Amino acid sequence: MGSNKTRGFLYQLVKRMGDVNAAKKGKIGKRVVRRMVGNAIFRGGGRFFR
Repeated sequence: MGSNKTRGFLYQLVKRMGDVNAAKKGKIGKRVVRRMVGNAIFRGGGRFFR
C-alpha cells in the first residue's frame, strides 16, 4: 500500500470517527452543515485559481 493510499485511508477513517463522535454528542447537524459549507467554499474558490 503506497503512502497516498495510506493517507487517504487514514483521512477517511478519522472523518468517520468524527461522525460517530458527533452523533454520540448530538451535534451531527452542526457537523453536516459545516461540511456542506466547506465543500461549497472549496468548489467556488477553485474558480478563482484557474
